[in-house]
Amino acid sequence: MPPVPTAAPEPTDPSRPGAGDRPAGPVDLLSPPAPARLGDVVPAPERVTPRPGADFTLTAEAVIRVSAADAARAVGGQLAALLRPATGYPLPVTDAARPEPAGGIALALVDAEDLGPEGYRLDVTPAGVRIEAATAAGLFHGVQTLRQLLPPAVESRKPVAGHWVLPGGSVTDRPRFAYRGTMLDVARHFFGVPDVLRVIDHMARYKLNHLHLHLTDDQGWRIAVDSWPRLATVGGASEVGGGPGGHYTRDDYQRIVAYAAERHVTVVPEIDLPGHTHAALTAYGELAPDGIAPPPYTGTAVGFSYVDPTSERTYEFVADVLGEVAGLTPGPWLHIGGDEAFKVHPEAYAAFVERAQRLVAGTGKTVVGWHQIAPAGHAGGRVLQWWGTDGEDTVTADAVRRGARLVLSPANHAYLDMKYAPDTPIGHDWAGLIDVRRAYDWDPGAHLAGVPAEAVLGVEAPLWTESVTSLAEVEFMLFPRLPAIAELGWSPRAKHDWAGFRERLAGHGPRWTTAGIAFHPSPEIPWPAEPPAPAGSPTPRAAVPAQPGSGQTQAATPATPSA
Repeated sequence: MPPVPTAAPEPTDPSRPGAGDRPAGPVDLLSPPAPARLGDVVPAPERVTPRPGADFTLTAEAVIRVSAADAARAVGGQLAALLRPATGYPLPVTDAARPEPAGGIALALVDAEDLGPEGYRLDVTPAGVRIEAATAAGLFHGVQTLRQLLPPAVESRKPVAGHWVLPGGSVTDRPRFAYRGTMLDVARHFFGVPDVLRVIDHMARYKLNHLHLHLTDDQGWRIAVDSWPRLATVGGASEVGGGPGGHYTRDDYQRIVAYAAERHVTVVPEIDLPGHTHAALTAYGELAPDGIAPPPYTGTAVGFSYVDPTSERTYEFVADVLGEVAGLTPGPWLHIGGDEAFKVHPEAYAAFVERAQRLVAGTGKTVVGWHQIAPAGHAGGRVLQWWGTDGEDTVTADAVRRGARLVLSPANHAYLDMKYAPDTPIGHDWAGLIDVRRAYDWDPGAHLAGVPAEAVLGVEAPLWTESVTSLAEVEFMLFPRLPAIAELGWSPRAKHDWAGFRERLAGHGPRWTTAGIAFHPSPEIPWPAEPPAPAGSPTPRAAVPAQPGSGQTQAATPATPSA
């Protein structure tokens, strides 16, 4: 049975005191020269041109030179924070009107319409590394590529003695889809701010740019709303299995949003309506069809709860909640859920959705909803998140013809709460088993019949947490499948190739091990022999849940790749 690690470090936040501190003395681990090939990057870049013999070695004298703009300085600081712990180098960041490598690394903001809002160019020569982009987001994505071109030991949080060699050549890269996301369900089991920040770090590694937070469900309400305070204090005090639950204060949520924005990730908050609302009804019985507050719910059934769609008090509640959440969220999206409201009559459901869509528009946001809202009247710019398992969906295709755009999350390919294999100790299998190849082998641009590629805004990999109880279990379900979804969202269709992807992905196992990231050592991937971890680096202890979803664990062996 695959082990599920149960410990992982908090994310490194360069803004925290001491985050950049380095211990004295290097770890005794040599980094081999040129450990990566230029084409080993995940997601696969649009164009790669290797130059054999033109490798660059980063030295202690290197300087990071950036364009004289705050946005470029911020990315330069992030690059330095990534490289300083393992290299032990000072890597000062300085700006210049025309930054050049000069034996170090240059980050340049340039006029380059061909790169778009997130693309970049990276050049490695014996004289140094130059990354150029039209935006800070492009520079940041280029930094993630640079990170992958260094040895896996770069992920160590302590200095590593060795040579930091990058392979010579150039990369020109930009994303296929504008929306590349991950969803974290914090309602079934609550995950605190440090856990969410670490998930954002994982997303940023693979150029994912939208974090969808499923903030409300039957088992818990996870965001404070000043005008309806019992939503958090009462509705948030439960979770699956009867745990204490929890919620985010306004400050907590704003910290998440700000941390994400620094990494060019947009937060998409979801308030699930009109169903999946048992926790709200527990807090405010007046919203229930019978006016009675039910006791907290800690099971995993769906489709039984709903707010009263005929009551004006319901719409006051919806307007207040959506207004406050929109006010805390700088991104353009506001997700209203809309799925599995089985007990609401279709006509009442459509009327509710149409009114909720107008309320979202009134906040200045664009409405997003699960594809069950498709039959309702169209709202300008609305986005449907499609989670079906059959490529035929005439109702959704009709909504697209009326102007809707799609984010694709097919449950039998992209739902990362599905088990990898029958013996995976946590997760579900109602949408089938999803191994790494199944997560990778589909084309978002041609997946849904009657929907042209230009109507597809992007892809998202949801992780529902009925059976997921810890950060390490989150990581175990994300990796190694999340990079597969990331490649589908970023890389050109012509670059999608399972044989090549599995070879490139194999090199990331040592990186995750060094970084202390829990992952499933899938037998589909030709992982290298287990590398030595730097002394003192976080090596996750592993455990297997005694019962899926129970929250109890029993000791097992570490989940590290094997030959």
